[in-house]
Amino acid sequence: MYKHFFKRLIDFIIVFCVLAVIWPILLGIAFGLHFANKGAGAFFFQERPGKNGKIFKVIKFKTMTDERDAAGNLLPDAERLTKVGRFVRSTSIDELPQLINVLKGDMALIGPRPLLVKYLPLYSPVQARRHEVRPGISGWAQCHGRNAISWTKKFELDVWYVDHCTLWTDIQVIFITINNVLRRKDINSSTAATMEAFNGNN
Repeated sequence: MYKHFFKRLIDFIIVFCVLAVIWPILLGIAFGLHFANKGAGAFFFQERPGKNGKIFKVIKFKTMTDERDAAGNLLPDAERLTKVGRFVRSTSIDELPQLINVLKGDMALIGPRPLLVKYLPLYSPVQARRHEVRPGISGWAQCHGRNAISWTKKFELDVWYVDHCTLWTDIQVIFITINNVLRRKDINSSTAATMEAFNGNN
């Protein structure tokens, strides 16, 4: 009952109340990022698969510039990530605009993170089960390693959540997430500024 009805109702009520309070803060952050990103904008929109693989546009604060090399190609992520953007990402502030996605019903507060559309054909049948629930701003995998664990382990944790989606599980995720954010734990992988791409084998 919780998974199929109350979870969505609780998410809507919480997010509506939170946005009513913090919208001036979000506006201020957006204003600051606009200048830090050298005019590249403050928001990042990208198509992601949601529940049952339905595509939606996720909203995040933009933490990188659009700087390119002489050939017109975007510079590596590490070179485009600004100091302000690094702080916004390390504190998970970049995830806050996704509250709008939750309000719309594209996402939930807690669930497997929405990944890139191009990964859809790479999932095994078991890994694809992560799409049986709405994707979340935070999730079981984010509480147990985030970007510091392998893709294989991350998908195992996502599927575990699908099979154990309860109010108590979500409460655990909320408290662990708050603790991880305050400690800025497991923000990046061990080998890159952002998580390595999934290729179906890692």
